Amino acid sequence: MADNDSAPAAPRKRADALRNQQTLLDAAAAAFVASGVDVPVRDIAAAAGVGVGTIYRHFPTRADLIVAVYRHQVEACAEAGPALLAASDSPHAALTAWIDQFVDFLATKHGLAEALQSDDAAFETLHTYFLDRLIPTCAQLLEAATDAGEITSGTDPYEFLRAVGNLCIGAGSHPRYNPRRVVALLVRGLHNQ
Repeated sequence: MADNDSAPAAPRKRADALRNQQTLLDAAAAAFVASGVDVPVRDIAAAAGVGVGTIYRHFPTRADLIVAVYRHQVEACAEAGPALLAASDSPHAALTAWIDQFVDFLATKHGLAEALQSDDAAFETLHTYFLDRLIPTCAQLLEAATDAGEITSGTDPYEFLRAVGNLCIGAGSHPRYNPRRVVALLVRGLHNQ
């Protein structure tokens, strides 16, 4: 029998505090998409329906906010994979929907990539975090589609995500380039006819 008095339980955030933080992160992500990562904090606060002080209480620096938004978006993308797999008509349909969400994440970062390449120590581990969370999700979707006979085996999840990422470079730089359409061609190419 374990001694329950030996270590205090870690404090858990209240459900409403978690919802408020999610609302704040969603508002910040939308503001970053619309105006870039240098958007005034007061604009993010207004969109989230909170005071500027609330943002700084949760995220003392802009770097802290950027990291939190990035992690929030990566988590949403990682969690979407199994949910789509459970809800879709086929594993290939789930993979296609998930890649669409991944493209949205990549194509709408507006300045986030540049910020993440700065010398700020807060950003150092984010690329590893991104890979650690999203490669297993992609692998799960690819494996399910392979097992269902919908795609041929042998697609490496890292290479696949890297290819999708490379196709998203330059999104918004030319009106005739639509990364979603080009990525759809790549995904369609995996499908067994």
